[in-house]
Amino acid sequence: MNSSNAPVAASTAALSDVFDALCSAVDDALPATDVHGLGDEVLLTATRAVETLGRKVDALRAHCAGEILERSPKGLGAERLSARNGCRTPAELTAWLTGVSEATATRRAALGQAVTVRGSLTGGLLPPKFPTVAQAVATGDLGEDAARIIVSTLTGVEHRADPEDWAAAEADLVASAVEGGFTADQTRVQATVWRVALDPDGVEGDAEEAMRHRALTRLGTRGGLIRYRMELMPEISGKLEQAIAAVVSPKSKPAFLHGDQLTEAGLDDRSSPQRRHDAFASLVDAAARSAEVASMGGAAPTVLVTVDEHDLREGRGAGWMDGVQEPIPMAAVTQFACAGGIQKLLIRDGRIVSLWSPQRCFTPQQRKAIAARDRGCVIPGCRIPASWCEIHHVQEHSHGGPTDTGNGVALCWYHHHYVDTGGWAIRMIGGAPHVRAPAWIDPTGQWRPTGTWRPTGTARGRPIRRE
Repeated sequence: MNSSNAPVAASTAALSDVFDALCSAVDDALPATDVHGLGDEVLLTATRAVETLGRKVDALRAHCAGEILERSPKGLGAERLSARNGCRTPAELTAWLTGVSEATATRRAALGQAVTVRGSLTGGLLPPKFPTVAQAVATGDLGEDAARIIVSTLTGVEHRADPEDWAAAEADLVASAVEGGFTADQTRVQATVWRVALDPDGVEGDAEEAMRHRALTRLGTRGGLIRYRMELMPEISGKLEQAIAAVVSPKSKPAFLHGDQLTEAGLDDRSSPQRRHDAFASLVDAAARSAEVASMGGAAPTVLVTVDEHDLREGRGAGWMDGVQEPIPMAAVTQFACAGGIQKLLIRDGRIVSLWSPQRCFTPQQRKAIAARDRGCVIPGCRIPASWCEIHHVQEHSHGGPTDTGNGVALCWYHHHYVDTGGWAIRMIGGAPHVRAPAWIDPTGQWRPTGTWRPTGTARGRPIRRE
């Protein structure tokens, strides 16, 4: 560490000139606005070359941020480098100098401290804490992401691991990233394996720590969405991922081919996070209907949605859900009413005047029968199983449609939400559901029985396996 200002002041102008010249050279070699016009091969070459240059810059960024941190120890008080420049912390000083966030400045400083030489109590210099990482970062062979993963993972087990094994882990991880061509994500997986090998007893400690911090936190509302933060135990996350993965597919909308057969095609315009949300919504519905779920007052958990009868009849206005501050759009209210039921309540002058019995509710037996018939969401290509689906009145109850198996079909949360606006149409013919695809999928506008696209369970007398 060298806190003298004289050498720096003497070289400030020269250093500025050097980096100005480098910036000009980059602009001359490949202006950012010219990348769009590159051919494929040139683009790939440029991407690799720019990454190599960026790694050199990243190394300097980390060293600079680390040195600012090194020169701003709390023990110096007002003499800290950060304090002398009017900043509370080294990260704030770095953020003001560079324009990055303080979180980014903190991450850079942590990496810089791990790969730079350190001052000793006697005034000498000590080698970097991570010498192999430091060498690879300095040469540009190891990227910032991978370096930070290695440093953070091994730092967590440093005091419980054998020093020789710990050094071997650092060397192996760097070699895999540099010579083996591992990406940062692959390096993270390998680093986790090394962490367990270096500190096998630490896994149990990590699990106990995780148990103390497990949480499902409601954060508030933004843009009409209720935000949550989930901090799940690994085994719970694994179960959730498997449940969602079982139904989320990149091919979840159908295309009509020749004849009456349907096949899946990549026509779903939902993003992957949106499809995962919709699968999670169906999973929550299925869990709430489970006979094993905890009851409230002797009944399964019930979502209470209130809406003015006139608003519901006119299809305008909004409803209100118990426990949610945001208004619920009328389309969602209608979906709740279709899948669940309606119980009329007359309130006058703050008094409950009348309470009618629930209407238009499919019984558990009717649900089971419809699930056995449809075996899943009736929209072709959708992979949501029937047990996760809601039951939809094909002919609306308000238009005289009965609540029986001949007027109910299984629809997942997403397709039930958009059944009136998404272009799909459903009708019952002889008690069997038929669907008509949007014109952009099937210009013929034919009604097709939903059973034509599902496996029947046998093929030429032989059982077949359902995926």
